[in-house]
Amino acid sequence: MIRRLLLWLGLASALPAGLRAGPDVADAWELVGRHLANDARAGLQAGQEHGSRETVFAAAVVGMDTQPVTEAGLRQVEARLTELARGGDEIADASAYLIGRLYQAHFFTPDYPRAAQEYERLAAKSPGSYWAQLGLVKLALLRLYLLPEPGGPAARLAAAEALLPRLSVLDLQRDAHLVIGRAALFHEQPMRGVLAHLLEADRLGGLTGLRRGELQLQIAELSRREGRWEQARIYFQRFVDENEVDGRVCIVKLKLAEIVEHQRVEGKRP
Repeated sequence: MIRRLLLWLGLASALPAGLRAGPDVADAWELVGRHLANDARAGLQAGQEHGSRETVFAAAVVGMDTQPVTEAGLRQVEARLTELARGGDEIADASAYLIGRLYQAHFFTPDYPRAAQEYERLAAKSPGSYWAQLGLVKLALLRLYLLPEPGGPAARLAAAEALLPRLSVLDLQRDAHLVIGRAALFHEQPMRGVLAHLLEADRLGGLTGLRRGELQLQIAELSRREGRWEQARIYFQRFVDENEVDGRVCIVKLKLAEIVEHQRVEGKRP
């Protein structure tokens, strides 16, 4: 069930242990994964009458995407999630996380301070929970871009970086370093800090396909601009080696040739 929810949220398909869904809920996640939220809702209606926490949770998730989406409908979802969040299981943590998401991204008028409050409350209650740590990554984004405080770029970055020691899930550590590094670039902060976060994200690993290639290119290009020639060469070469069919390979090969020539000339200088 959690894998279906993660896919619906557009997240990495990690699967925290804990939840096992019955047939009705499993079918609902299948329909949600196919963007058929209305059909999923119809299939869950009978199960809701039995009071299963898994079924009520699935119905709440489906309600976030059932058309037409209305403010009143989303408030009903919030009420269900609030009741579920009073428990002590993974459904409670996932429900608390989704309440934060409602305030951050789903209600017609976002309430970023309230979303931050919900993420903080969950992290205080269940600091080791996958959902609490996922909420901390979302909190980092809020601090970096959307909350009225802290003020300037340096303060925003420091506030986001303060969350890093609270993350123990490696994939979420990586994602936090990615969002902080790219925010530092957006806020035109010193390149050393930008690259430090991007390099740490690469070291933690776990990215595949397009996301991995994009990170390789970003590190390579920023390193090239900073005159870190060997680092740029390494990451451009990794991109070429791992993305042979990407249309950008030809341009990257030209940049590699320029770097090799620059290193050759520099090596001849006394």
